[in-house]
Amino acid sequence: MGLPLRATKASCVRGVVAGAVGALVLTTLGCQQTEGGQHPSGTRSSPARSSPHATTATSARSPSAVPPHATATSAPPRTIPSVRDFTPASGPGWRPGDDSRVVADLKGPLADEARMIAAELGLRTSSGPARRGDLSLALAPEQSGGGEAYTLKVAGGRARITGPADAGVFYGTRTVKQALRSGGRLPEGVIHDRPGRAQRGLNLDIARKFYSVGWIEARMREMADLKLNQLALHFSDDQGFRIQSTSHPEIVSSPHLTKDQVRQIVALGQRLHITVIPEIDSPGHLGAVIRAHPQLQLRNAGGTTFQGSVDISNPAAARIVDDLMREYAPLFPGRWWHLGADEYLALIVKDPQASFPELAAAAKRKYGPSARVQDLVTGWLNDRARLARRLGKQPKAWNDGFFAGGVVQPAKYIEVEYWTGRLKETARQPQEYLKEGRKVVNLNDSFLYYVLGQPGGFTYPTGERIYEDWSPAVLRGSTPVADKSLTGPDRILGARFAIWGDRPEAQTPAQVAQGIRLPLAALAQRVWDPGKPPLSWSGFTRLAERLGV
Repeated sequence: MGLPLRATKASCVRGVVAGAVGALVLTTLGCQQTEGGQHPSGTRSSPARSSPHATTATSARSPSAVPPHATATSAPPRTIPSVRDFTPASGPGWRPGDDSRVVADLKGPLADEARMIAAELGLRTSSGPARRGDLSLALAPEQSGGGEAYTLKVAGGRARITGPADAGVFYGTRTVKQALRSGGRLPEGVIHDRPGRAQRGLNLDIARKFYSVGWIEARMREMADLKLNQLALHFSDDQGFRIQSTSHPEIVSSPHLTKDQVRQIVALGQRLHITVIPEIDSPGHLGAVIRAHPQLQLRNAGGTTFQGSVDISNPAAARIVDDLMREYAPLFPGRWWHLGADEYLALIVKDPQASFPELAAAAKRKYGPSARVQDLVTGWLNDRARLARRLGKQPKAWNDGFFAGGVVQPAKYIEVEYWTGRLKETARQPQEYLKEGRKVVNLNDSFLYYVLGQPGGFTYPTGERIYEDWSPAVLRGSTPVADKSLTGPDRILGARFAIWGDRPEAQTPAQVAQGIRLPLAALAQRVWDPGKPPLSWSGFTRLAERLGV
């Protein structure tokens, strides 16, 4: 893909401790401020009952929270991402009082969600029944909107979050946390909220730049507050292999994550409703494996080596990758497995058949006299995808691992992770994948790639550009796919922001965390709410500062 070392690959609400939130809700903050006469969140609300005026918080912490006479019509809460639908009502709203509790079935599926928001707000938990001043959580399987949808109702001095599944209720608690931080209370009325795209998250390269467990967990907490739900770990590349292995310990680099540390990350992800996705990139980007197994190195007819690429005509190459997939499948119990499949260097030469006669011969033996090296590479992808499915995983692969016009076609069930286009003008356009009926995830390298050291023309992406110029339909460059029938949430499944460690010393982990802060918040807004962003960029950044992102 242009640069052979993946120079082409290149939160965040900070975790708010209970004391900080508790202190904040004791302070008179004023309620929702407007920008240009709009509700500040831009949320769709019932015009018959909406008002630009807002109630004012008092400093008293009591179950009633606000004096009974404070009955101005409410405005939507200020959150990132903004809530999608709000029906305002006249009333005081809700904020925690001295006797407030978080009420839920503490032996049921919402126990973790109840304890987390209670700790963040400095409240007690109870199994109920709910009373005035309480925040209650409950499942409502009959509610529409899917498992990540929720309804938040504030009335009668109480707040109640319901949703079809625990993920949605959890996101409702994130709205509560942010609303209290931004405006001091929850507004009177009803919020109906749900994500615009199912896959929303962060891609992290730990193969070339190692990040500690603490750093990763801090980003996950920030992601959760932004309602992001995927963390993809790229832990195998030419520069390192960063997770402990029992099947092939000889390939593991130092430093690396132990399996217990991975379990710790995965367990936090389960509490935060973030799926951790493993990626072992192959048949390119396997330099760490090749160092331990030099016999697997890809060489052309003249003996020239191609960094990171294995000789896929050698069955031992597939055995190692498959061993690792089987070993790690139980370690990552989530739905997805990323197969990589990008930048296999046998295909960057003018005539792969002439340059790699052993690969060409293997292709013909396996797939018939018309097969080419491309078909052998596609067969490798399909073989790994079948194994992923046998292991109970939904496979993903980078778009430049999908080739057109061959004897062998990539399996239709593999999700396409589209990143390339800016540095390789011959890359297939995203419309081609969509017209083939494939499902696509957006990792547009022009907007969503944070490549350390900015090699190969990359520049660090800005939140402003994502916020104003990007949407899930902008898969390549800055122009959205024109055919809207191809860009709905059933076709473009979502997006992830990606951190790539091409020049690992270019930034410290702290600098990376700061650098991705506003871009990740902007991404969260754009994948949650499909409409035009509700605030100006300056308004968004002011809100981000107030929320601590």
